[in-house]
Amino acid sequence: MSVKHIASRDNPTFRAMLALAQNRQERREKGQTLLDGEHLLAEAVQAGIMPRHLVISEDRVDAEDWSDRLPQVPVTQLPVALFNKLSPVNTPSGILAVIDIPVRADSGKPDLAVLLEDIQEPGNLGALLRTAAAAGVDMAYLSKGCAEAWSPKTLRGAQGGHFGLHIVEGADLIERSAAFQGNVHAAALRSERSLYDLPLTGPVAFVFGNEGAGLSAGLLHRVQTFSIPMPGAVESLNVAAAAAICLFERVRQCACAGDAS
Repeated sequence: MSVKHIASRDNPTFRAMLALAQNRQERREKGQTLLDGEHLLAEAVQAGIMPRHLVISEDRVDAEDWSDRLPQVPVTQLPVALFNKLSPVNTPSGILAVIDIPVRADSGKPDLAVLLEDIQEPGNLGALLRTAAAAGVDMAYLSKGCAEAWSPKTLRGAQGGHFGLHIVEGADLIERSAAFQGNVHAAALRSERSLYDLPLTGPVAFVFGNEGAGLSAGLLHRVQTFSIPMPGAVESLNVAAAAAICLFERVRQCACAGDAS
């Protein structure tokens, strides 16, 4: 398929992509989003997600190569200034892909899940989803107050983690925590129980809350709380860092249990 060149910001194709880049409602209505960079593109293709469209900056010389690699996918090349208007980062990679947002059913009875309440920074959410995927999480439930899971900025932060997870947005976390067939834990300041005292080898869900406010009282009262020991003079951790500690403590315990058997 030949490479198409667009030079005008009034071009309908460019305007449609700009709407996807800038407008959450547009992404939701179209069921599409933008991936930024070769790594994310490769992760999507490996997961069986074929792009609808590739967009390449004119300062890259490999547009024809991409057309050959993915011959069924339209490729459009844009002037640098127009491409940069689509990119979610300050230093654009020069390649974007339009994909359909995957629609996956709830996996039923997850062995390991995360419940995310009102995490508002796309970078934090992306980093947390990447960590969750690396730790073998089955399901990620996001409350209505969370940042958009499939926004270009969150996707950039997760670096492909989305494609290894079942993600449910707009979830009722109280309902999900009550239905979970296992222990549901949440980190809380000044909780007397330590993370390292928890048995985590069975079905487990971890709940993580807003960067500043933490968990709502309604949810906090329905879960088992614990604290992460912190000997330093810091009161709390970044939510993505806290998630990494918790999830990989679970990985460690499962590995030790496997070695013992």
